[in-house]
Amino acid sequence: MTKLFKSLWGRFLFQGRGILPTKRLLVLFIIFSSGISLLSLWGISWTTIIIANIAFFFISLLDLMQSPRKNQLSFKRSISDEMERGISYPVTIEINNSSIHTIRVRFVDDMLQSFHKEFPVDGRVETQAISNITYQTKATVRGKYGLEKLYVRYSSLIGLWEKQTTIVLKDVVKVIPDLTDTKYYLENAQQFLTADGLKIRKQQSGAGEFNKVRSYVVGDDPRKINWRQTAKLQEVMTNEYEPEHGKYITILIDCGRIMGAEMKKGNRLERALEAAITVAAAALKKGDYVSIIAFSKDVKVFVPAAKGTNHLQSILQSIYDIKVDTSEPDYAAVFNYLQTVQKKRSLLLLFSDVGTLLLEESALVHVKRLRQKHLFLTIGIEDEMLFSTAKAEPVTRQKAIVKGIAQQQINTRKREKIKWEKQGLQLIEVREERLATAAVSHYIDIMNRGLL
Repeated sequence: MTKLFKSLWGRFLFQGRGILPTKRLLVLFIIFSSGISLLSLWGISWTTIIIANIAFFFISLLDLMQSPRKNQLSFKRSISDEMERGISYPVTIEINNSSIHTIRVRFVDDMLQSFHKEFPVDGRVETQAISNITYQTKATVRGKYGLEKLYVRYSSLIGLWEKQTTIVLKDVVKVIPDLTDTKYYLENAQQFLTADGLKIRKQQSGAGEFNKVRSYVVGDDPRKINWRQTAKLQEVMTNEYEPEHGKYITILIDCGRIMGAEMKKGNRLERALEAAITVAAAALKKGDYVSIIAFSKDVKVFVPAAKGTNHLQSILQSIYDIKVDTSEPDYAAVFNYLQTVQKKRSLLLLFSDVGTLLLEESALVHVKRLRQKHLFLTIGIEDEMLFSTAKAEPVTRQKAIVKGIAQQQINTRKREKIKWEKQGLQLIEVREERLATAAVSHYIDIMNRGLL
């Protein structure tokens, strides 16, 4: 009895095969049955009323003859192999109706809960025609997902009964990080850095090789204005110089517990991944070597150093599905591992929670050792709640105590930061929406100043 109940309930949830009455049939049956029942007031027997209801039921079955058989319908799903997290993508279901009946179709696709879409999707397919029904969906969780089935209901135009079937359609979708910032940088690096209010740090005068002539923007060195091109084009033009290429950039991504803290758009790890990919794209575009290390209590992913824009795809495929661990990050382990895999002088760009790093007593010892050979920079997302609490008005005694604790934590962080900076180690905290632009800006600044 339990299995039978589950089977029947599954049919109402667009699962399995079968034939189901529609709401239209139920409404018509209630109206017809009520009307016939009222005739009993004029002496019509209940036997006649029951026979009329049964006759109505069998007549309604003629509606099934106006819908095609299962083998007269075929389905095909078209979906992107890769979807960026939080970006809406179209999914198209192609329906081939080889029967002589026009039908109405409703379907539920085999999407997980991490994909946002309201089902079922409705459509109409003409007789002996191919129709495409498109809906929009977006994924909120990165990873690799398999789509295996399509649950379909179809009926005639009268729509008294619906036939239900399950179609096997297998597709694999990879949900990768949001690459909006990366694409924006590759399209227009100058505008990407200035759009967020950051001043681009320019090449030191006389350093680097001539690259190209471009339009002058606010912040450029007036001494580099190309007056000949300016007079020719009637627009202020400036010379652009590039620093020496072929430097090594090692990006470290913390996947520890604190990186799972939710932000305005995703969690800390999501924002760190987006910023790391943007920095990698900037470095590869400049001709530098880029390697990636993702870690928590141990190393989860290591992508060896390589250059060229094709290497960005290798990085993306290696880190697109890394998840936050419940354990704390082991900085000592990853720094020791780094010494074994990165022998050449490199810019170590660590995306982590600055507060967690400052509390790790052994981290400073290992970083000081790395600092002897490498250039170290840590960048994280500032705790907006902590700063807003420290600025809040102490209208009550409890809020005054909370504000004092917040200010104490901020002062403790400042003292620890000063201790690290005295060792030549940079720690930067920015708002989450500025993480990518700040990371790229500091990378360009380091390259242009020849610090590496």
